[in-house]
Amino acid sequence: MEILLNKEFKMALQYTESQREYIHLAKEFGDRYLKPDLIKKYDQEGNCPKEAFEPAMKLGLHMLEIPKEYGGAGLSYEDSALVFEKLAEYDAGYALTLITSFVALRCVMIAGTKKQAQRLANIIEPGHFGAFTMSEADAGSDAGSVKATAVRKGNEYILNGEKAFVTNGGVADVYIGIFRTSDNGNHGLSAFMINRTTPGIWVGKHEDKMGLRLSNTVPIFFKNVHVPVENMIGKEGKGINIALDSLNLSRAYVSTLAVGVMQRALDEAANYANTRQQFGQPIVHFESVQNMLADMATAIETSRLLVNNTMKMMDKGLSVRKEGAITKLYVTDVAQKVTSNAVQILGGYGYTRAYPVEKLMRDVKGFQILEGTNEIQRMTIAREVERDYEK
Repeated sequence: MEILLNKEFKMALQYTESQREYIHLAKEFGDRYLKPDLIKKYDQEGNCPKEAFEPAMKLGLHMLEIPKEYGGAGLSYEDSALVFEKLAEYDAGYALTLITSFVALRCVMIAGTKKQAQRLANIIEPGHFGAFTMSEADAGSDAGSVKATAVRKGNEYILNGEKAFVTNGGVADVYIGIFRTSDNGNHGLSAFMINRTTPGIWVGKHEDKMGLRLSNTVPIFFKNVHVPVENMIGKEGKGINIALDSLNLSRAYVSTLAVGVMQRALDEAANYANTRQQFGQPIVHFESVQNMLADMATAIETSRLLVNNTMKMMDKGLSVRKEGAITKLYVTDVAQKVTSNAVQILGGYGYTRAYPVEKLMRDVKGFQILEGTNEIQRMTIAREVERDYEK
């Protein structure tokens, strides 16, 4: 007897019972708090108010992967990725806001002291945001071009300079910032934990972005900002290592968000194709539409497997410098194609805001740029391959 497997039954076979519970929790949350009309409103306004995240904070969705000793849920990278993939089906910008906070905390847990991690957890866990900042107007892919300085004076460092495109910058209560402490290129960078209320910090205007409009992005200006020596994370000159730790985490989670967006795009396109009638039949019967749907489904499944493999490696404490770059490169590139196909299947309606697929296409474009452009990912992969064969 042939058994037809629907999406829910396939999920039951693919995931453990606890993983299915996490996914179901994310779906219940999305259905209740991230309704389409509300997401559409926030997207058009280019803003998502802090109070919209309060239900997520109460559930601890900003602390999923953080160990219980720091107030988190203690989920594995693999399990937390499944939650954020599902949340991204509702809105990737909303999910990115939550991820950014715990990536900042996890970065300090990896590179800082236990005391520093606990201090940061005590700020974020009650329901506050964190942010990581390194990019500047003239320093994006080239970290060695960072100009913002941190000059030691007694038991303090004095920070001066500007940071650009800071995710969560306008809503965060604490920043993890990379500043220059010497002229020694990449090795002259150091990391600091900075409270938002410290005098001398000014937050610029929220960027009017093409996509991911529910994610707050701002420039931040530092003028004679005094931070105590104990706020330095790790050793002086090791900021580039901390930045790479952050990027390894962020790239993996950006990829899982892209998978969620692709899944939503396929759902929208397939449902439309089954109901839209042309020439006396649903357009899903046309070979050209079938080919696009097949390509979309294939891209989603391969992307999901890549993300899962990267998360499992991270759970084992393995380096994912190459694998994370491969995942981010492949997944975010095919996401652009998948969402474009969704728009194409919906035709003229897909090009309007009557349906959400145009928004999905706008959102995933950002993933090819943030956390290291895909051109940089290719450079990283090539260098790692070269090292593999040198050995």
